[in-house]
Amino acid sequence: MELKLSSENFEKEVLNSEKPVLVDFYADWCGPCNAMAPIVEELATELNEKAKVGKINVDENSDIAVEYNVMSIPTFIIFKNGKEEKRFVGVRDKEELLKSF
Repeated sequence: MELKLSSENFEKEVLNSEKPVLVDFYADWCGPCNAMAPIVEELATELNEKAKVGKINVDENSDIAVEYNVMSIPTFIIFKNGKEEKRFVGVRDKEELLKSF
């Protein structure tokens, strides 16, 4: 199951994580984000031992979106050791995201 991320838990769950973290920057009104939701859920299940998967709503947490220069959604950022490792913008297939781990 994916983590619900916010400004309050982002540092603990993402930046201080011992595992890599895939963060899905999304909004409820975003059609492509909604299309990606089942894929993100599958990734959370498949990567369970290897990495964490979290979602952060850019409307509710605009400070985090601004900090990471998220200009378009969906945006997926993989964090490793508290730093951005890789970024994907727009709809992606599951295999493309999976092979980044």
